[in-house]
Amino acid sequence: MYPGLLKYKIITWGCQMNIHDSEVISGVLQKLGYCPADSLKEADLIILNTCCVRENAERKVYGRIAQLKQFKQKNPNLIIAVSGCMIQQPHVTEYISEHLPYVDLVFGIHNVHRLPELIKNARQANLPVIEVTRDNTQLEENLPIKRGEGVKAWVNIIYGCNNFCSYCIVPYVRGREKSRKPEDILKEVEELSKQGFLEINLLGQNVNSYGKDLEEPITFPELLRRVNSIDGIRRIRFITSHPKDLSDELIMAMRDCEKVCEHIHLPVQAGSNRILEKMNRRYTREHYISLVEKLRKAVPEVAITTDIIVGFPGETEEDFRDTLDLVKTVEFDSAFTFIYSRRQGTPAAEMEDQVDEEVKSQRLERLMKVQDAITARKNMELKGKILEVLVEGVSKGNEERLSGRTRTNKLVNFDGPRDLIGKLVNVRITQPHTWSLLGQFEE
Repeated sequence: MYPGLLKYKIITWGCQMNIHDSEVISGVLQKLGYCPADSLKEADLIILNTCCVRENAERKVYGRIAQLKQFKQKNPNLIIAVSGCMIQQPHVTEYISEHLPYVDLVFGIHNVHRLPELIKNARQANLPVIEVTRDNTQLEENLPIKRGEGVKAWVNIIYGCNNFCSYCIVPYVRGREKSRKPEDILKEVEELSKQGFLEINLLGQNVNSYGKDLEEPITFPELLRRVNSIDGIRRIRFITSHPKDLSDELIMAMRDCEKVCEHIHLPVQAGSNRILEKMNRRYTREHYISLVEKLRKAVPEVAITTDIIVGFPGETEEDFRDTLDLVKTVEFDSAFTFIYSRRQGTPAAEMEDQVDEEVKSQRLERLMKVQDAITARKNMELKGKILEVLVEGVSKGNEERLSGRTRTNKLVNFDGPRDLIGKLVNVRITQPHTWSLLGQFEE
């Protein structure tokens, strides 16, 4: 391999786990001698890191693969590779191999450590190289990671998922839960601290399950307290928490650990007990509301965000009104709202009482209207307050401004000198909006 001569481009869809996977792929490629390409046109290797949580994400991937055909025609030496969650589904791998002959390499999310050899094989083979391991029992530690520039870093603590929510494809593509050893996690965080990262986001499909599968069990709150003790780290976040596993111990750790931010993402998905049962979520709306009450009592400033699905099979108008009622009761700081999408291989996809698409769209609009009003009001309450902001860079909407987030994960744009990037500063909120806050730097 000739360092600096070969260039790669990664296109990523999906969640924070996928984004972090792309960081690992980048690390492996750069160790191999590749450097990042500024555009698809100049790339020698294009990797599509895919998501399959919703049907729309898959359509986008197939559309992008079709677009890449033109680059292959102009550059026969170009390698087009596809990885990510979509590839863990056998029917997707089969479709690509049969119908998309210009894809050179297909590799699974558990095969990244084999990437150097797979790329070599793809350059030599006349047929697509396919390697997809569907078992994640063997974790590959110490893979190189090329993190994005900035002061925030993602750290995987647990892979896979054991929950099997009836709508979700993740356990089938990511495998069963597999926790990393705490010493490996702590070593990684310590190294990130030495590199100057100020904020750590502990990552897993369900961080609350962390440690249950280890020979020497450790709970997630215990891990959180250990990470909290590492010098140099100023903020700690974690995602995602399953409500059924949110313990009093974790709530107390959030209260006690000064570096743990006052924010939790706690997906509720629905407000109807009947629908929650059909979803196999294994908690009730009453239990969820009690968790919110405990969180706000222990951590009064906590911001709570969530995920909500509308139009799940069998959802009636009464069920949907239960969801609206829960949203009004809890008053989330914000919510990611989705129309239910059938995923092949999940129990919900086979349910007969699918909801009409127009009804789904109408319900989504009604839900967003309610939640947007709550978000706007809660943000308006911050007007005039001085908040600590970790400055991440230049604002995407205005290059003359800086941008960062509060401890409660609210986006703040403000005027200030560029040398504030990477620092914790105080900002007075002057103009709250629904999706962000405008502020003034306080020296």
